[in-house]
Amino acid sequence: MSGSNLSLLLHLYYCLCCLSFGNAFDTITSSTPINDSQALVSNNGVFRLGFFSLSSSTDHRYVGIWYNNRGVLEESVIWIANRNKPLKDDSGVFMVSDDGNLVVSDGQNQTLWSSNVRNPRGANVSAQILDTGNLVLKANGNTVWESFWEPLNVFVPMMRLSTNVRTGEKVELTSWKSSSDPSTGSFTSGLQPLAIPENFVWNNTKPYWRSGPWNGHSFTGIPNMNSFVLDGLSLVNDNQGTFYLTLAFFNSSYLSYAYLDPQGITRQRFWDDEKGNWTTYDSPAATECALYGKCGAFGICNSQKPSICSCMKGFKPNNIDEWNSGNWTHGCTRINPLRCHRVNNTDSEPDDNEYGFLKLERIKVPDFAEWSEHLENECKNRCLNNCSCIAYAFDAGIGCMSWSKDLIDIQKFSYGGLDLYIRLPRSELDKKNITVAIIITVVIGTTIIIVVSLIFLLRWMNKDRDRTGRRVYVKFEELAMFEDNGKETKLHQLPLFKFEELATATIDFNPSNKLGQGGFGPVYRGKLLDGKEIAVKRLSSVSGQGFEEFANEVLVISKLQHRNLVRLLGCCIEREEKMLVYEYMPNKSLDAFLFG
Repeated sequence: MSGSNLSLLLHLYYCLCCLSFGNAFDTITSSTPINDSQALVSNNGVFRLGFFSLSSSTDHRYVGIWYNNRGVLEESVIWIANRNKPLKDDSGVFMVSDDGNLVVSDGQNQTLWSSNVRNPRGANVSAQILDTGNLVLKANGNTVWESFWEPLNVFVPMMRLSTNVRTGEKVELTSWKSSSDPSTGSFTSGLQPLAIPENFVWNNTKPYWRSGPWNGHSFTGIPNMNSFVLDGLSLVNDNQGTFYLTLAFFNSSYLSYAYLDPQGITRQRFWDDEKGNWTTYDSPAATECALYGKCGAFGICNSQKPSICSCMKGFKPNNIDEWNSGNWTHGCTRINPLRCHRVNNTDSEPDDNEYGFLKLERIKVPDFAEWSEHLENECKNRCLNNCSCIAYAFDAGIGCMSWSKDLIDIQKFSYGGLDLYIRLPRSELDKKNITVAIIITVVIGTTIIIVVSLIFLLRWMNKDRDRTGRRVYVKFEELAMFEDNGKETKLHQLPLFKFEELATATIDFNPSNKLGQGGFGPVYRGKLLDGKEIAVKRLSSVSGQGFEEFANEVLVISKLQHRNLVRLLGCCIEREEKMLVYEYMPNKSLDAFLFG
């Protein structure tokens, strides 16, 4: 049997073993490399490792890891081995080399990429693709390398982005050069080893974006962080000098990842089962105000304003011409420099007469915060007693933060963020107090004028009502004192109706309730609140009947009692009105019965 036939039989035997034993599909050893037409698939089929080309450059071949059977390949790739050295044809091989490293080599046996680790000679080495998307290289059962240690631009669940404050070692994301070129781009993303951990994006070596301090459950500079990364993001301190970010969803079947795009913006993708594709969401960093130091030192960026940059109160632009032209990089400077002569003494009482603090709400606090474990009240006093402290902030999940350098990368949010307190001379704060006092004085003065006017109006109305009441009472007494044949008529027993009561009963003297019209005036049908029906005789102003004539009519009718005459129920003398109230006769008038 020839050598080529023997090699073919061995390859067929390997494939049959893979078909018989599923776990062999996810692992390679020094004796089982894979070529361009082969691939490894994780145990549950979540990820695939093999050779591929991007749709924009089919002549370049890469070895990488991607979500298996999940939409467009460019949106599914999470890791590429030979990102900077693509293969030119399909002659590539991915294998465990003689020195125990994972390597990608071409048809001329040139190494295009290597895991570059040291393994003991004769070690038993294998590499396995896991359902997390991590490719793990082991020697004699010990992990010596992982693809998660050298990520590209994608942050998947269970991956760790880390930094060691002692050694300086970092695990960071690195962007693609462009959407069609996966080679190393200009942007990196990772944790900054500061007193309070923060996530940064760098453009080469310059800060490009900053997350704000971590408070135990979120980054304070990302107000809608929970809706962006959902749950599961955590920042861990291993107490050995290493801080790391990791993402773990409660539902392991939920497919989502974050990635750093070629423009330095972190975005997130979710797999939509119904649509069968990836949905991409922009991060909070996709706004102009999110760019690091957009407004320079002591400048505040507010994306809700037409001119997004403004100087803090007590500050002015360093270069007014540049500032007005939209170049804010040189920031702002104090109008009145601080003149702090007090000896630094954290136990001394703050001098409230010299300095104070201006409160700024819903703020992404500046870079370069100094941390201390003081309580909130102690935090203020500590800053006030320290001549070099120019601002402070407090968060229950972080503690006391203070700043002694230029305040840079400040952003104003419509919600979220922290309260930032800026140290200002008392004179600057008094200006604000004077303005507030003027506003308060104007508001209070206007309120007093309105209240006094209402009081006078109400008193006038009450007096008018009293005059009307007295007039009714006097006229009623006059009515009661009329005599007939020297005998006083007891009209004080006759009910006195209010005008409003009769207006309600007749529906404001509605024409539809009018029973008739005479020289004296109209008569209206009405119904009192107790249901009793009445007829209201309303004296017309043109009838010529004065008070005495009206009084006489009341005296006469009140004395007459007959079963064929309607009974007088009362009267009304109010608002220059004179009205008589009779009981209502439902069966027409008496003459209708007498004369048919």
